Amino acid sequence: MQVQLWGFVGAFVALTAFANFADRKRQNRKDLDKVGFMPWTLITLFSVMAALVLTAVALKLHQ
Repeated sequence: MQVQLWGFVGAFVALTAFANFADRKRQNRKDLDKVGFMPWTLITLFSVMAALVLTAVALKLHQ
């Protein structure tokens, strides 16, 4: 169970890194009319929160 939780933590950390990269790319775009439709900032926020909660749960199960 704990190994699966750490796997999910890693997946959310990877999602956070990707969403942060995509958000920076969107903010630094050359054509201001090409906005896009993905809420990268919100995805980053939720994935960080999920990673933190799952880390806390995994650490609690480790004790």
